[in-house]
Amino acid sequence: MVQAYRAGIFPMAESRDSDDLAWIDPHFRGVLPLDGFRISRSLARRLRRGGYRVTLDRAFDEVVIACGDRDETWINPMLFSLYRALFAQGICHSVEVWEGDDLTGGVFGLHIGAAFFGESMFSRRTDHSKIALAYLTAMLRQAGFALFDTQFLTPHLASLGGREIPRAAYRATLEQALALDAQFPDESSLPVSSVWSSGTTQRSTQTS
Repeated sequence: MVQAYRAGIFPMAESRDSDDLAWIDPHFRGVLPLDGFRISRSLARRLRRGGYRVTLDRAFDEVVIACGDRDETWINPMLFSLYRALFAQGICHSVEVWEGDDLTGGVFGLHIGAAFFGESMFSRRTDHSKIALAYLTAMLRQAGFALFDTQFLTPHLASLGGREIPRAAYRATLEQALALDAQFPDESSLPVSSVWSSGTTQRSTQTS
């Protein structure tokens, strides 16, 4: 599975009940530029207001389960087992957002070299998947990552600065990122509220 990601390919299942995996190599790849994450004014206010806490790798299984808890999902038991095995090896990671003891948002993915391959995210409160992505993007940038791969570009990701690049351009960027060595951050690297107005992320004037 790691070799597939290194080659620019990723797995998906047709449904949660599928026994097989399909290996995807799209003509256009979604990426989230680490120096171009858009934080709207309303999201910046939400980030600064607090009332939530962010953790890393504290509830990996719960994040993956929540990401697959929808009517249609590509996360089947085989993929769940593979993600758990990669988490045990320090390759998969999760970012969790909490309100009190409630897990309210999160994102997970794989870390290879200086590339992070985002797999999925979820939100049980307004903007909490955006909060997870904001923290993750800020930390990856500070840690020297060169690529944040989102696989596909959704309207949600596009509103945050995501874009599509052709397969050839993606593979060139991937090769460069895999040649570098970046360490996935720990919780001591979690950004503080001043980050959201310090210019480390690009802000837009759109509202969310």
